[in-house]
Amino acid sequence: MSFRSFIDQLKTDNLLTEIKTPVSQKQDLMRIAGDGKPAFFHDINSHRVAVNILSSRDALCSALHVKRDDLAKYLASAGMTGESGEVQLVSDSPTKTISEKPDLTKLPVITYFKDDPAPYITAGVVITEVDGVTNASIHRLMVIGKDKLAVRLVAPRHTYLLHKKALDRGETLPVAIAIGLDPTVLFAVSTRVPEGMEFLYASALLGEPLEVFECENGIKVPHCEIVLEGYIGAETAPEGPFVDITGTYDRVRSEPVIKLTNVIHRKNPIYHAIIPSGDEHKLLMGIPYEPVIFRAVSGVADVKNVVLTKGGCCYFNSVVQIEKRTEGDAKNAILAAFAAHPSLKNVVVVDPDIDLYDPNDVEFAIATRVLGDRDILLITNVRGSSLDPVCAPDGTTTKIGVDATMPLGRDDEFRRVVGAT
Repeated sequence: MSFRSFIDQLKTDNLLTEIKTPVSQKQDLMRIAGDGKPAFFHDINSHRVAVNILSSRDALCSALHVKRDDLAKYLASAGMTGESGEVQLVSDSPTKTISEKPDLTKLPVITYFKDDPAPYITAGVVITEVDGVTNASIHRLMVIGKDKLAVRLVAPRHTYLLHKKALDRGETLPVAIAIGLDPTVLFAVSTRVPEGMEFLYASALLGEPLEVFECENGIKVPHCEIVLEGYIGAETAPEGPFVDITGTYDRVRSEPVIKLTNVIHRKNPIYHAIIPSGDEHKLLMGIPYEPVIFRAVSGVADVKNVVLTKGGCCYFNSVVQIEKRTEGDAKNAILAAFAAHPSLKNVVVVDPDIDLYDPNDVEFAIATRVLGDRDILLITNVRGSSLDPVCAPDGTTTKIGVDATMPLGRDDEFRRVVGAT
């Protein structure tokens, strides 16, 4: 499914709000589409713009053709190591219809909030390659000129390492920024898979080979709406502040600069924008960790499901559902979850009778099945997330695990009456 065909499907299902009047690039998009519902703008700087297309778990499940309750298990088993995927190089693509010199002022790059320092490309998948190893991941991209972007690279993630390797050789790193991808591919490249396996995982999720074509700088890119081609060298620039998933501004850093050399796109392309701290941002950052946690917990307990909660920004708080076989399974699950997702801060482990999508049901489990001195695990002075505003200045935090499962052999004391007799 292409980016535009998924938008057509949203329209067919009456899930898409269309805005046909001209809209400014500066903050108007937030005013109109800040509610998180899928929206399609027909005229932002004479371009078509789509936002919030994957702003709900149901939308993602629709794109992947999987039931909500099966999502984490499905993703965990769908070739995360790339063994069942295939990438197929093709010579042509609708993305190559038009080629022109880079001029970011012509694109509908959005300024989201009044204190933003510049417009940001927020749905750009940055694709790089060194020694035949490809990486594809979303990075925030701050416009600092007609043909220049400051890119946030997080150490020691793969794009950062590839850039460092290129610099150590005295080379620049070729890069292609793909905008408007098939939503399944977009989700796949947001997932923590083994290095170089993002496109193979996308193929596994699609159930067919993923077609890619080669750009002028040698980078291979899946079919999409727009591609910005260029190189990352040694030049740096201040990047930020940027509103991240907590809805608070991340700090300013000195980050590498991408120098653009070419732009290719489909005829009348659709630009994809992800609202910073919006539901789509949180979903793409957080839900890809659910299968990672699922796989880790499956090594120590009979895991049934995993959810990163919306109230925890889909990133910091998780509910893990297990079938407890022995006492201690829940605490082992907690430790495995923290190891799988280092930015995770709070984990609640529940029984299969608890609806882990319902915060009231999870709270019920905590209220009726937890003894604080027995069931709460504190792990102090451990590395936290740079996105967490309450982290200590040295980056450390305290992590909390809650065993909200029933004691074994006492099911009758905890069984809830359902319906009338």
